[in-house]
Amino acid sequence: MTRHFDAIVIGSGQAGPSLAVRLAQAGRQVAFIERAGLGGTCVNNGCIPTKTLVASARIARQARVAADYGVVLAGEVRVDMAAVKARKDQVVGQSISGLEDWIGRTEGVTRLNGEARFTGPRQVEVAGETLTADQVFINTGGRPVVPDWANAAGVPVLTNIEMMELSALPDHLLIVGGSYIGLEFAQMYRRFGAAVTVVEYGDRLIAREDPEVSDAVRALLEAEGIEIICGARDFALEKAGAGARLAVTSHGVPRIIDASHVLLAVGRKPNVEALNLPAAGVALDARGFIQVDDQLRTTAEGVWALGDVNGHGAFTHTSYNDYEIVAANLLEGEARRLSDRIACYALFIDPPLARIGQSETEVRASGRPALKAVMPMTRVGRARERGETTGFMKVLVDAETKLILGAALLGVEADEVIHGLLDVMAARQPYTLIQRTMAIHPTVSELIPTLLESLTPLI
Repeated sequence: MTRHFDAIVIGSGQAGPSLAVRLAQAGRQVAFIERAGLGGTCVNNGCIPTKTLVASARIARQARVAADYGVVLAGEVRVDMAAVKARKDQVVGQSISGLEDWIGRTEGVTRLNGEARFTGPRQVEVAGETLTADQVFINTGGRPVVPDWANAAGVPVLTNIEMMELSALPDHLLIVGGSYIGLEFAQMYRRFGAAVTVVEYGDRLIAREDPEVSDAVRALLEAEGIEIICGARDFALEKAGAGARLAVTSHGVPRIIDASHVLLAVGRKPNVEALNLPAAGVALDARGFIQVDDQLRTTAEGVWALGDVNGHGAFTHTSYNDYEIVAANLLEGEARRLSDRIACYALFIDPPLARIGQSETEVRASGRPALKAVMPMTRVGRARERGETTGFMKVLVDAETKLILGAALLGVEADEVIHGLLDVMAARQPYTLIQRTMAIHPTVSELIPTLLESLTPLI
């Protein structure tokens, strides 16, 4: 039996459900396919659950330092990991239920469960049934990379997926990977009370950032008691008692780390293998992601790829923006493009790191005349009031056009404050617009104009 739809949406990450509903509201008949639970990585084992855990870890830290603020708590601060997990599960469950209800009550959306596989151009097989459509949208996301040396070891290892199921505190959590996922887990589990070691292949943490950002993040994590080993090579993992032992060399020096649990956070790869993309005429790029043009069209006519699977951003917000681009172009006659959006993301350690636009390294490489301003968080009244003065704010501006090129904010509420700069960038207005705007006191944002007043040539 073959059924025809106006559109087929494969996958339920951040782009898929919104697109399926939007198309249905526009009067189209939509087949919506998901092989597992609704919500993709963000809802099930990414943003929502990890930030819920981060919130619990922050409360644990605040309780431990309460006396510094004149608040006396009786007895030792204890973390009930089973209760922490239960709270996380509740938040995730609410998100999934909301999606279930939204999809279920949208007329025109037919939900199908199973693994989707192309059997021809715009022809998909799922659960023994063949579907055809005028348009197909792929939103199958990605998954954690598990390197060969870890697979060969025969040692149980965790990824962000399995970490969501922990209900007991590890004695010693060894994290391989010193980037965003690894560092968020490192800080939260250290605050829960585990010993934590981070092993990173690169010579510094979060190597895509400027060196002073990496150094500042390393310093704040080490101040909380997290051991960090960079420049790691020659990985060898083996079972050791009830746990595991990792042998590496760091800058030529042998290191042995014994741990009760091992978390791998060394990257992600797209979920494309089961799709049988050659049958659809959909090509992959050199990195193994689905190749798309500036409007997210694949190499096959009538097929689009959105979210992590296309390699143009591995964030919830980039996936959702993919949906916005496709919906606007198809349903509203617009001509929105990937290349129009400004890079923006955050590392949700505490305090958070927020980044927009170009880094200083990238600005220098461009050769354009630029201005730079840096301000320590010790200058910020809100930070001093809270006793959270770690970090700094940095902004880069084009010296000729006065347009903001990029910014890095590491500090209290940085993930919210940076949107003021991002909005000015998106509006393509000069930095003087925000510099001359009166801000509310006492806030972190009120120091942005002061920061911009200190711009000097980038030498």
